[in-house]
Order: sequence, then C-alpha cells, then structure tokens
Amino acid sequence: MGVGIDYGRGITNIDDKTGIRYGVINSKEVLEAWCDSSEPDFIECREDEENDCLEPLSYSLDDGKYKAVCGEDGDIFIVKSPYYTRCAYCSPCAPGAGYLMSPNEKGIKAYCFGHDWFDSGVAPYPVYSVKNNKEVKGGKG
Repeated sequence: MGVGIDYGRGITNIDDKTGIRYGVINSKEVLEAWCDSSEPDFIECREDEENDCLEPLSYSLDDGKYKAVCGEDGDIFIVKSPYYTRCAYCSPCAPGAGYLMSPNEKGIKAYCFGHDWFDSGVAPYPVYSVKNNKEVKGGKG
C-alpha cells in the first residue's frame, strides 16, 4: 500500500521546524478525550448578533503538550505533539497532512495523540517520541 500524494507539495500542513506533518483524525476516534480536553472557539459578536454566537465556530486544544483544532466537519488537526506516527497522506481536503487512521511504516511522519487518548489505552497506530524517535508502547496498566 502506497503513502499517497503530497497535495501540499511539501509546504502545507507541516511543522517547518521539525518537518513533521500535521496529523488528521476524526473526533469520533478520540471523542471522550477530545471533549474533556478541548475548548469551544466562538466568534466575536455584536449585541444585535448575539444569537449567532451560541454555536462554537470550532474547538481547540493548547495545553502545552498538544496543539490541535477541530472544525465542524469533525476532523481534528494535530499541529503540535510530543508524539508522531508514520502514515499515509490525507486526501486533497487536507493537503500535505497525514491521515492517522492509515498507518504505514514507510509513510510520512505526522503528529498524533498518545495512547492515553484512546479508550483501550492503545492507539490504532504506532506511537513514536518526537524527542528520541523511539516507539512508545501503550496499554492500560
């Protein structure tokens, strides 16, 4: 299985400092952890538009460990993490990013959530430390 096409041509959805791609995962894969960790982002409203601001525009996370954002389509973009995995590229909808649910040992490096984000305690992809490139094992213990 191939890694796909880099529709971002090496310049989109990538951390310029590390060369690691942004990881994309649907929020349903990590729903409980995402709901517990993310914050709603509202647009600024004028007094006469107050009703338009009851729904958040997006949800985001910036806790010093992870930095991620999720729009109304439910896809989370992980733009900073202490972890990465190797996976295939996303479709043209997220040019240059990696789709975390398509792990591929010969794939691109993409930021990912650690094992603790999943109910089983094990991510559905291999998790590696950005700091030392060693695999991080999961499992509830």
